[in-house]
Order: sequence, then structure tokens, then C-alpha cells
Amino acid sequence: MGHIKNFLSAQGTHGIEQGVIAVGSMSSGMPVGLPYLAIRGARPGKTLWLHGQVHGDEINGMIAALRFARGLDPAHMSGNVVVTPTGNPHALDARRKRNPYDELDLDQSYPGNPNGLISERLAFALMQEIEGTADVLINLHTMNALFDSRVYAVYKVHPQSPLSELELLRLISVFEPNVACRMDVGGAGELPGNIAGALDYQCLARGVAAFMLELGGGSRYEAHNVEQAERGFARLAAQLGILPKATANVLPASVRQVTKRGWMTFSHGGLFIPQATAGDTLPAKAVLGHSMDLYGNPVETIALARDGIVIGLRRDPVVHTGERAAFMAHEWKEVTL
Repeated sequence: MGHIKNFLSAQGTHGIEQGVIAVGSMSSGMPVGLPYLAIRGARPGKTLWLHGQVHGDEINGMIAALRFARGLDPAHMSGNVVVTPTGNPHALDARRKRNPYDELDLDQSYPGNPNGLISERLAFALMQEIEGTADVLINLHTMNALFDSRVYAVYKVHPQSPLSELELLRLISVFEPNVACRMDVGGAGELPGNIAGALDYQCLARGVAAFMLELGGGSRYEAHNVEQAERGFARLAAQLGILPKATANVLPASVRQVTKRGWMTFSHGGLFIPQATAGDTLPAKAVLGHSMDLYGNPVETIALARDGIVIGLRRDPVVHTGERAAFMAHEWKEVTL
């Protein structure tokens, strides 16, 4: 039995434990491990697991999860809250998305391999603790540092999971996201690679309700997005019975579900000046922004071919051919909860 499992299943009173799941070591002898913070309530109940960081430049979720957890009083809890602030410590230290020692995308590497590359070993160690412990897991992310976005969610549907899509949307709704995106696990037209290797997808396969919560832009602290996440954690914990129901406000009656999304890119290099705002719902032909060359001459106008929701909008003005301008929702509907 693992570190966290031992603490949560131990006989005795409520309490808080912080520790490290040992994974390996560096050539210098520096240990490699996953820190955790576990809060065990005074009464039995469900376990909410907040995973703060899979990619090393996605910071807001780490802060939100730790602040929420440190504000809890175990004496008033029924059940448990676990925070693993980083699943990718090498990438965090390097302030980059991927682990610099194997260049794997950790969120395509679950459930991991105990004899694999370091990212696969980190993934395996985390999954061993989650399985049989967590009831609900939130896989916390941000967009990359070049973009702005409002809080939104991404979820996947596992064909063998006992959890329905509507159940996931109900859990997501407590965060009042701009949109909840249903992700194609095959990756067609959206992202390359092993999308089925994502932490939340592998949790669904094990009966753990899980989804991704995207909290703004990467590599920076955004107070409004952190605070929105903290409010959502409290509401979700109340819905799960971990906190008193009085903690939760009235839940939203619906959520905006996106079923098709994709990137808009630049055809020419230059300096991009955005005209829209992340989160906007815009009609066809609406302009997201313009670019100019280094002489100030107009180069390109980024406009919508059809109605869309701006999930993420580029804020770094320096652009090249083929780079991303905006992440757009193309098809969506309001789902009643």
C-alpha cells in the first residue's frame, strides 16, 4: 500500500499529512519524487483529488489547489482531500511543458511504466496511489504562456467507464466554465499523439470521475482564475459531502458543451494586435485581430469563417507562418443539467 493510501486508511483521528512519493534519483543522488498533501476528515466519506500540474509551465492550478486545501479544517470534513501539486517536478523546475530528461508529454504517458523512462515512472507512481483511493480527480492545466483564456473544462468519454457524460458535466458545472469541451480521444483534427494516455482518461477507465480544468494562461499567476478554481473546489467538495452543504451555492442549470474546436493559424509572420477577448462568442466574419510587418504595413487580418467561441487568444505579438492565433469552438450547445 502506498504513502497516501496508508494515511487515509489508517485508524485514528482526522489530520493532515505532507510527504513525498519516492520515484527515483538523479546522478547527484538528488531524490526524484512527487510531493503530496493529504487531509483526512473526522468522518468517513469520498476522496477528492486535485492534481496541480502535469505540464511544468501550468501553474495556476497548483496554487489554487494548495490554498484551498490549507484552508480546510479536518474536524469539519467527511472524507478526504488530496493534493499532488506536481506530477512532473523536472518540468516544473525547468519551467517548461515537458520533462527535459526524456521529452515525453507526461499527459500522454499514463498509466505509466515502473521500468520505463522517468516520465513513465512518475506516471506509474501517481496512478498506483490514485487507483482505489480517489472518487473524483481534477487534472489541472492552463493554456500555454502565449495565450489568454477564461476558465474552461475539457473532458473525455471512456467507453468502458461506469460514469455517464451527464455526470461529468454536472461535476464540471460547479466551476462555471466558459465552455466544457468534449475531447476526441483519437486526436483527429485537434492534437497528435496518445490522447488516451491522459491522466483523466485513465482515471475514467478505473471508475474515477475525472476531467481537465483549464485555468487561464501558463507561466504566470492569475488571481481571478485561481479564485474561481478555489470557489469551484469548495462547491464540488460540498456536492461530494466532504464539506457541509451550506458551503455550496445554487448550481448552474446548464453548461455550454463544445463538440468541435480547433486552432486558427497565421499565414504570414509579423506583429499581431488582438482585437477580440478570450471568452467572446462571435459571429462569422468577426475580426480577432490584425498583424503588421516591421515597417508598420498591414499584413494579415484574422477573421472567423463561421460563428465561434474564443477559447484562447494569442497575446504574444511576435508571430511566424503556421503559428497559432486562436483556439476556437466551432460547434456547441447548451446542455441542461
